[in-house]
Amino acid sequence: MRDRIRAYALQNAVEHKGRASIGPVIGKVIGAIPELKTDPKAASLLVKEIVDEVNSLGLDEQIRALNELGAPIKAMKKERGDLLPDLEGGLEGKVVMRFAPGPSGPLHIGHTRAAILNDEYVKRYKGRFILRLEDTNPEKLEPEAYTMIPEDLEWLGIEVHESFVQSDRMELYYDAVRELINVGGAYVCTSDTEVWRSLKESGHPVEDRGLPPDVHMDRWDKMLDGTYNEGEAFLVIKTDLNHPNPAVRDFVGMRLRDEPHPRTGNRYRAYPLYNLSVAFDDHLMGCTHILRGKDHLNNTLKQEYIYDYLGWKRPHFLHYGLVSIPDTLLKKSLIAQERREGRIEGWDDIRLGTLRALKARGFDPLSLRRYWLDVGIKPVDINFSWETLSAINKVVIDDRTNRYFFVGSPRLLSVAVDRPLEASIPLHPEHPERGARKYKLDPINGKIMVLVAEKDLKEQKKGVVFRLKDLCNIILETDGGSEASYAGQDLSSVKGERGRIIQWCLPGSPRCTILYPEDNMGPNEGVAEGFVVEEGRKGSLVQFERVGFCKVWLKGEELYANYGHK
Repeated sequence: MRDRIRAYALQNAVEHKGRASIGPVIGKVIGAIPELKTDPKAASLLVKEIVDEVNSLGLDEQIRALNELGAPIKAMKKERGDLLPDLEGGLEGKVVMRFAPGPSGPLHIGHTRAAILNDEYVKRYKGRFILRLEDTNPEKLEPEAYTMIPEDLEWLGIEVHESFVQSDRMELYYDAVRELINVGGAYVCTSDTEVWRSLKESGHPVEDRGLPPDVHMDRWDKMLDGTYNEGEAFLVIKTDLNHPNPAVRDFVGMRLRDEPHPRTGNRYRAYPLYNLSVAFDDHLMGCTHILRGKDHLNNTLKQEYIYDYLGWKRPHFLHYGLVSIPDTLLKKSLIAQERREGRIEGWDDIRLGTLRALKARGFDPLSLRRYWLDVGIKPVDINFSWETLSAINKVVIDDRTNRYFFVGSPRLLSVAVDRPLEASIPLHPEHPERGARKYKLDPINGKIMVLVAEKDLKEQKKGVVFRLKDLCNIILETDGGSEASYAGQDLSSVKGERGRIIQWCLPGSPRCTILYPEDNMGPNEGVAEGFVVEEGRKGSLVQFERVGFCKVWLKGEELYANYGHK
């Protein structure tokens, strides 16, 4: 009972930016747990206790807790849309869904929609999530992807209940092809490919199509035993040559390839194409619901022919709108080429759209989950918004991210002062319990020295009070100059002055290079507070004030920061 109440409280908190309200939670709980109606006062006290406990957590902790309970996450409903619709024919404990990428590289942001939405539905219905690696094109495979993809799913928080690799299932496909040939649903074509294509697009059969099944069975055996060379024969699935959509008319199901496979070598020569292997696997794996983009509508029509030929029950097909992801390198073949030519170091290069690159930039996988829950399975096409994802990620990570100063293109500033200056700057303004960065600056010959950004200095005018953040007010001796004098601590004297509160670091602070996913996004070279070095040793996510969220790391003794977003 406590878990159920906690789930309602967590859901309400996530909907309302981390703060659950007792009233709505009590209303939900009383309606869902009838036994609580017998003692409303005790129920209210129990709900209050659990709501207080939930509200003591940060938003990201609330989201994680909700996910661990197996509840689908409703991402700020008042701002971010509705829950996913129920699945037609979805029964608790009976739903089986699959995510089926090709192992030509690790997962990228485009894959996450299908992966996350399938996972959400499986959690809702207490079903099974299948990972299927579709590797029947030996020319486009990356051996390391077989391990990277499961790792990427784990990072996304997706529990995989069963895993399959299509290249392990070739004999199953061969047996199913024999069934198709026997029932007259497939034929082996030995005609020229272009002739076959031209005839079927005009609605006419190739001569091979009308031959009896025993002829095609003999040809199929010859495809397997090496009698035919690559391109001399191919298996075709019969559909309707008068179908109004020419793309649905007879389609290739198997073809010959002599290219060695990275896992099976030269053991097989006949490889299934997408629609054949997918139809067989979805049935044999017991998939009840197939969720994919509407660019697969024609594929669905083709696969239904296979289901009908073999007397199989069709799964429920759901098609959502397409997503365009602008200004992002996603195509794995191009990434592989960039890596070979040395322009990209690895799959986690922050200029890429891979999940490894997002992780390296400090994105939390919960942000991706909330993004796709908002988008849902609507049929409308959309453009992916990095701005929206970044805004969601900021909500998720802000509470746990320590603040520091970064000074780009640093310039030495001398401040005349007759007393020591101290600064105690909280690591996070809303979490004083985490501690502070403490500084004491003793003047030497009546001056202290600090590093400030050259751009900040150039914008300051002689005689105008501005502030070194959390340290003191100062006045420049000349416009944009390097000499200043102490001007007290009164914050009211700098309020309203645009750009008059600036970051600073001590001389000798560690050099820091910020790496950006795009050119000209911000300052690259500068210095960071010395405290950041320890964060770099841990590979921590930090917020450089006025710059953005960055993941800091060390290469030897050199400090680097991967830029995430504002």
